[in-house]
Amino acid sequence: MKNLNIALAKGRVADQAIQLLMDCGCQFDDYSKDSRKLIFSDKKNNIKVTLVKSPDVPVYVEKGAADAGIVGKDILLEEKADVYELVNLNIGKCHMCVAGFADKKPDYSKKITVATKYPNITKDHFHKLGVLTDIIKLNGSVELAPLIGLSDIIVDIVESGKTLEENGLVVHEKFLPISARLISNKVSLKTKNEEIQWVIRSLASLADQEGS
Repeated sequence: MKNLNIALAKGRVADQAIQLLMDCGCQFDDYSKDSRKLIFSDKKNNIKVTLVKSPDVPVYVEKGAADAGIVGKDILLEEKADVYELVNLNIGKCHMCVAGFADKKPDYSKKITVATKYPNITKDHFHKLGVLTDIIKLNGSVELAPLIGLSDIIVDIVESGKTLEENGLVVHEKFLPISARLISNKVSLKTKNEEIQWVIRSLASLADQEGS
């Protein structure tokens, strides 16, 4: 098989994705959750995985620095990368949500201020609802925005809701299910089709089990 480079979103998705690849027969002998290494190799199947920040995964894949990638659907929708989306892996499951104070539900008849890491997804959502918004892009800790009066509500991904609860916030609306997806570079899907198809078949069978 030709060498195949797969970019993985750091953190929980990477841990789950590497476990899936290992379940498919890959061997990353030097991989550890506590390791600071960013590149791990499976010499048996000629597969190399590179750990990068989530928003960078589609960039690596689109530009050809990686042949394939595994990243959340939220990133794909937000970044609008020119890549092929191949398989829903049914890992890293969560929801995109509108959240805020329990006693201050948003009045959509008025213009509302929304803080989020996902301005494009947020804009699309409220546009479909016909709601006027002032969207504030933040890079982290969006839960702070309503607490300090920066925004009326937030839009963010929510898994358990514990972080919201600890900050006195609740989910007002779940509007988009999120999970990790296998994506590929458009050229690589042609030049390394056999290798990518093997990954697709292997991961798809496991994804079906995850989703059942």
